[in-house]
Amino acid sequence: MAKSKSPDKWSAEVTAHDHPFDIEPGLFANGSAQQIAAALKKSAEDPRRHSSDPYRTAMSMLDFYINRAGAKLSPAELAKLDQTKMALRQSFGR
Repeated sequence: MAKSKSPDKWSAEVTAHDHPFDIEPGLFANGSAQQIAAALKKSAEDPRRHSSDPYRTAMSMLDFYINRAGAKLSPAELAKLDQTKMALRQSFGR
């Protein structure tokens, strides 16, 4: 029997069991753009992650958070996350 693919459950499964972030709880809400970028970079470069492109992995983790938080993010939070993207690009030399 195959699992049903419910679009509202796959991300909850990833969040609960895949541990995609490996960063301290509350960092997205309370950390600065530079702190968030540094934590994402560290997580993406972790050898256990086996990422062939840590930059892409870090950006994917950030996009995953943005997409999951969606409409709940204030304009100030969205601005901080845009600054985080710029900080990631800079830290990876892109």
